[in-house]
Amino acid sequence: MKQLIIAEKPSVARDLAKVLGATQKSKSYIEGPNVVITWALGHLLGLKMPEDYNKDWAQWNMESLPMIPKKTGIKPLPKTGGQLKAISQLAKRKDIKEAVIATDAGREGELVARWILEYVRFNKPVKRLWISSQTPKAIKAGFAKLEPSKNYDNLYQSALARAEADWLVGLNVTRALTVKYDDNLSAGRVQTPTLALVRKQEQKIESFRAENFFTVDLMYQGLAGRLQLKNPRQFKTREEIESYVTRESLKSGKVTSVKTKEKVETAPLPFDLTELQREANQRYGFSAKKTLGLVQSLYEVHKVVTYPRTDSKYLTQDMKETMKERLQAVASYYPQEAKAAIRQGARVTVTKVFQDSKVTDHHALIPTEQTPRAEKMDNDEQKIYQMITTRFLGLFSEAHVSENQTVEVKVGSDLFLFRQTKIKTQGWKRDDKSTVKKEVAFSEGQTIPANYQFNKEVTTPPNALSEGTLLGQMEKHQLGTPATRAEIIEKLIKSELMERKTNKLNVTPKGKQLLKLVNPSLVTPDLTEKWEKELEEIAQGKRNSQVFIKEIAQETEQLVKEIKYSEATYTDFSLTSKECPDCGSALREKNTRDGKVYVCTGETCKYRRRKDPKVSNRRCPQCHKKMEIHEGKNGQFFKCKYCVITEKVASGKERKKKMTKHEEKKLLKKYSQNQQAEPEESPLALALKAAMKDN
Repeated sequence: MKQLIIAEKPSVARDLAKVLGATQKSKSYIEGPNVVITWALGHLLGLKMPEDYNKDWAQWNMESLPMIPKKTGIKPLPKTGGQLKAISQLAKRKDIKEAVIATDAGREGELVARWILEYVRFNKPVKRLWISSQTPKAIKAGFAKLEPSKNYDNLYQSALARAEADWLVGLNVTRALTVKYDDNLSAGRVQTPTLALVRKQEQKIESFRAENFFTVDLMYQGLAGRLQLKNPRQFKTREEIESYVTRESLKSGKVTSVKTKEKVETAPLPFDLTELQREANQRYGFSAKKTLGLVQSLYEVHKVVTYPRTDSKYLTQDMKETMKERLQAVASYYPQEAKAAIRQGARVTVTKVFQDSKVTDHHALIPTEQTPRAEKMDNDEQKIYQMITTRFLGLFSEAHVSENQTVEVKVGSDLFLFRQTKIKTQGWKRDDKSTVKKEVAFSEGQTIPANYQFNKEVTTPPNALSEGTLLGQMEKHQLGTPATRAEIIEKLIKSELMERKTNKLNVTPKGKQLLKLVNPSLVTPDLTEKWEKELEEIAQGKRNSQVFIKEIAQETEQLVKEIKYSEATYTDFSLTSKECPDCGSALREKNTRDGKVYVCTGETCKYRRRKDPKVSNRRCPQCHKKMEIHEGKNGQFFKCKYCVITEKVASGKERKKKMTKHEEKKLLKKYSQNQQAEPEESPLALALKAAMKDN
């Protein structure tokens, strides 16, 4: 009898097969003496669409809203039906005694497998593999302690409730807005408040007005002491501040207090996914989606980091025993730091990292015991791996100790503050070079001469949100999960509600209008934050999922009702004055991966064209600049916008036509003969020679 093991991806299935001794490969599974390993391709099933419940719901109109099914169901996704059918056949084999869920150990992974087992009507025992890394050692350990799947029923109910809540709010509100305002307006319980966070920051920037002001420092041996004021921007002109400090009582100062305080900073805890995405965005400008893809590759392909989609920065107590092996693995990247930690017995100095109660589904993101192969990683993967590894190595380092001195100097009734810092122990901040070049000595009662420096300063506007800062806001308000936040940001950009410009995020005119059209409760993060807490309670078995869905349905009814009877107006800024050459309807400007395009607004018309010509890699034979691709009556052609030279674009058959080996040899032979022969002089050269002789 055999186990039917369901992995989430083919690559993971192959890793499991190597460890479990499965070698017989087929198109949809790998079989061994005791196991049959198959895989999903992400989700194989999804929630049914409105028309699957009610034929009338196929039409987009207000009369059909809100759409609230009595009972939700699932159906196969169109492009992966073959794999689902294969799993169904495997599940019915008589030699299969039980199934093992080996999908990603998280909420979404649980949903992927449970829907498959439900659809194929699997009625045999089911167990759960729960591991945080894909190394052979972790896989063996995981299979040695498989648990009954019922232990994860609450996690499944939480995942199902999230999917159903997103269906109810997303489909109903999006359809209501689209029908009401005749444009594709996408809204959702997480994406809309996320969009509102970006807009809120924009409004702060828009309302900002720069303000000049003056400050004054008391200078002593190159160190500046700032005048303390209730309002730091009190002085608007240099004349005002100069008049203030030249009073008779401000001729000199006296040291009234010298306080020295030692500051001990332990190394930061390891990364969770959101913090890693934030820091990668700040350091390298990586999008949240790109960082997730890179760390997923390090986990699945290279197997050098633990499960990435984690929301915890802590480790469990039993992981203390694995620290030495992990240090040995990272020694090839950081030999000095890793070997020093090993010599000290692989002792973690940041002991607060070991807290079982603060580890939810997965522990923090750290290196595995597998030695990395740098030559197999690309440059960006190495950057992310080094970030994870250096944060991990900090756990074994000494604390950073600094001595901070605050000196109070009274000048008349005014107070000036001097501050200086001296680093006593570098510790984990190896790259911190902020040591004081020259320490200035102060003593109480000391007289400080009147030597003032006036500074003209200007208030600066708030910064626009980057993906990193937005991720921090989303985490603060519990909008989405570490696994879904990148997807939410990309969806907002794809829906043309938000745009990314040089690592800064901006709300489009369409997005600004959307925030005014939807219910205010859907704009603020409060309602969604409440829902996310309730989903977590479902996962912990503290809340009933059916009660949650019933409340979401009531919220949906209210949201749709308010859109129906709203008197707000909407302007479609994407509509242009250009007409479709096929049907005469207006053309709409749309952003795509391939640049801006014009699409016809006619319901049945499929006309579309690029707004600007596509730039090719073909070079102009005259100016050598890249040529544009244009569409003409006789097909596509290259055109240089500088020289107005045109060339026909080769057809598909012409591009595919390759030179035969015989033709290659013939051409090579001819080239070799030409190289050996004496070069012939051109008629022009001969004529010039003759003319010179005549002279």
